[in-house]
Amino acid sequence: MANKPSYQHDTQSVLQDQQTTTDGLSNQEAQARLDQYGPNALAAKKKKTLLGRFLDQFKDFMIIVLLVAALVAGVIVHEWADAAIILAVVLLNAVFGVFQESKAEQAIESLQAMTSPNANVRRDGKVVVVPSSEVVPGDIVLLEAGDVVPADLRLIESANLQIEESALTGESVPVNKQIDSIGEEAGIGDRTNMAFMSTNVTYGRGLGVVTGTGMQTEVGHIASMLDNQKEMQTPLQANLAKLGRALTVLILVIAAIVFVVGLAKGAEDPANMFLTAISLAVAAIPEGLPAIVTIILALGTQKMAKQNALVRRLPAVETLGSTEIIASDKTGTLTQNKMTVEQTYYDGELHPATKGVADDSRLLQIMSFANDTNEKDDGTLLGDPTETALVAFAKLHDFDYQAELERTPRVAEVPFDSERKLMSTIHDLGNGKFLIATKGAPDELLRVSTRIDQHGTVRDLTDSDRDNILGTNHQLATQALRVLGMAYQVVDQVPTDVSPASVEHELIFAGLVAMIDPERPEVRQSVEEAKRAGIRPLMITGDHRDTAQAISERLGIITPGDDHAVITGRELDQISDEDFANSVQDYSVYARVAPEHKVRIVNAWQGQGKVVAMTGDGVNDAPALKAADIGIAMGVTGTEVAKGASDMILADDNFSTIVDAVRAGRKVFANITKSIQYLLSANLGEVLTLFMMTMIGWDILAPVHILWINLVTDTLPAIALGVEHTESGIMQQKPRGRNSSFLSGGVGSAIIWQGLLEGALTLGVYWLAITFPVHTSSAAMHADALTMAYVTLGLIQLFHAFNVKSLHGSLFSMHVWNNKAFNWAIGVAALALAVTVVVPGFNGLFHVTTLDALQWGMVAGAGILMILVVEIVKFFQRRVLKVKI
Repeated sequence: MANKPSYQHDTQSVLQDQQTTTDGLSNQEAQARLDQYGPNALAAKKKKTLLGRFLDQFKDFMIIVLLVAALVAGVIVHEWADAAIILAVVLLNAVFGVFQESKAEQAIESLQAMTSPNANVRRDGKVVVVPSSEVVPGDIVLLEAGDVVPADLRLIESANLQIEESALTGESVPVNKQIDSIGEEAGIGDRTNMAFMSTNVTYGRGLGVVTGTGMQTEVGHIASMLDNQKEMQTPLQANLAKLGRALTVLILVIAAIVFVVGLAKGAEDPANMFLTAISLAVAAIPEGLPAIVTIILALGTQKMAKQNALVRRLPAVETLGSTEIIASDKTGTLTQNKMTVEQTYYDGELHPATKGVADDSRLLQIMSFANDTNEKDDGTLLGDPTETALVAFAKLHDFDYQAELERTPRVAEVPFDSERKLMSTIHDLGNGKFLIATKGAPDELLRVSTRIDQHGTVRDLTDSDRDNILGTNHQLATQALRVLGMAYQVVDQVPTDVSPASVEHELIFAGLVAMIDPERPEVRQSVEEAKRAGIRPLMITGDHRDTAQAISERLGIITPGDDHAVITGRELDQISDEDFANSVQDYSVYARVAPEHKVRIVNAWQGQGKVVAMTGDGVNDAPALKAADIGIAMGVTGTEVAKGASDMILADDNFSTIVDAVRAGRKVFANITKSIQYLLSANLGEVLTLFMMTMIGWDILAPVHILWINLVTDTLPAIALGVEHTESGIMQQKPRGRNSSFLSGGVGSAIIWQGLLEGALTLGVYWLAITFPVHTSSAAMHADALTMAYVTLGLIQLFHAFNVKSLHGSLFSMHVWNNKAFNWAIGVAALALAVTVVVPGFNGLFHVTTLDALQWGMVAGAGILMILVVEIVKFFQRRVLKVKI
């Protein structure tokens, strides 16, 4: 036993290995094992305290830069109000980050909540009820319909036992359990003599010996994978960190150059020169960037929530926009997780499920009678998914099965048996006759059938009939349809000994019924749209290969007959990580996979530098959801475990919502890029202005000027740019991928030349002010010039905000005023800038003078020039360089 798992050994060997008997453990031995193995519960690593999470928020590079800026503004420059504003931004960002994280760490608790509260076990030969946490290895557990399996069990008795394992394996149909050993290695879904913790018994009864508890169970294995899975840095976080590092290096270099050049020229003493360098550094830091990005993401989440996509981690909004791979679970995500009749075969022909069937059809009668489905008062059908599908089909075709059952009640039955693969019920027809209704595997049914019912006439079953029926069965099976045969017989009396031999013989074959867990109707179109957007969809499922291939072909994930694009978990086990990394692009469909396979698939694609989104709803999907760049859980059918491990939840379980979310993610990234382009070009203009003022020997702008522009005049339009409408053609572009940045695609060059233009226009206005002064004294002349430079710098940026609405598109070809938030932001920012100059009392606080009409005209002219020059450059880029909008 030490070298082989329990499912590969017979029941007696398993009992011996667990040192127990069918009478169960003694209470004393159970307590000893509880002390030895610990409680039957899932463990989780110690979580960080609230303070620890809060402090972690300050490890971000940009946040550190802002803290340094606040220190400089307060301690060295003595602008305590500015320092307080910066600190407020940083603290708000940290609080919001902690709030998001506190909602995201619930996966293990959800797993624990799934476990059964109590278990029926044998102790000292008696059946007792104990808390599931006290179940130990070697316990004998009794199972019956409705129970949640309390631990991993090796079954030693099974009476028509069926267990629903879709949350663990992804297979939509309950598994028929048996007790025989399985000689070869098998995946979870093929271990039919095992029962796994947290799965549900849907039919029959059974007895099992506990082989694993707590973290030693399959669910415990998943919990361990979840707990040890590293958090992936999103493309947005990576981009912001990269941008922060680049800005910091640039800031330090420029500040050092200004300090050294100033000292070399002897313009000022070292102390004042140091303050000048610090002012320049403050000008270069985009203080509002973290807050702006957070606000844009938050606004994005609100809009996505209205479209049924609930975001649990803010950066996930943008990550969707860069997604290159969407790996989707099949059951409940691409399909409806509901067995449905798709085709029927009777009268020698195949018929679609939509075709009507005669009310007196034996086919409808048999599928409804040889059936244990129960119907609630509200019409909900309860029972095995296959049987409920048959009843639903009969009801759809106006067969009142309940009234028929009252008229011809069941008087005896032969339950389903996994060996003979048949089920029969006997009904009193009320005329001294009895109807035997039998359903089951077509090949087995044909063995006990001698006649056939065609067009209401019963005749002998010929070899040709058999070949035709078996051929049709094979044809349907290759389409991943589950096929059941229907047969009947009318007898004069109920056999004295109701058994398979006495009931199931000389039957009349009535037809075949083919069922499938159908694809969601909207998914195929969503798959096509994803492909057009440059996104590759994958299917990852616990179902069998044929089923997975058939569904993926129907959805358009692979082309029909492309067998090489499908691989099973067992085949995947035979491939080394290195070989799989080289061949991962060959596969689009993964069948019969375990949870660790899903994580391996996600990791392999990430190793190719791809941004991977993973969708799923079951416990078995949780580790992969957490490993992916963005995990997407189903909100309706999804387990709490899957939701807890995800970054986003689909409230409607609609696959098409993912494509809508991708579009929203791309829009968010585009708008963040616009905000960054706006902020950095503005800051570059400020840096150039201060740098040249220092080099020329002019008076320089004060830190309060720069901070007011950065935190008020810049911030409001930058936030408003974050809610710009989606540009046309955004879903025809290729995904940006992991290696793209905010500065790619021409954004970096635009920031540079537009920033230089802003600085040049500002310096030009300063030069005009001192060349053609309004006042004659040198002090008043330079004070006016400095005021005009300050107002010009702020106003130019407001004009430039209109340019940034499109990187290459003309301002005059778009709906300029369609963003109400932007219109208000420009107005409020312009007012905030004007207040510092025209309202009495602010002049001294901001070190500015009042301006006359001519001076205001010069300032406004610079703003208009900002738009005209940018329009000319964009026109050249479109017409000469053939840049696409």
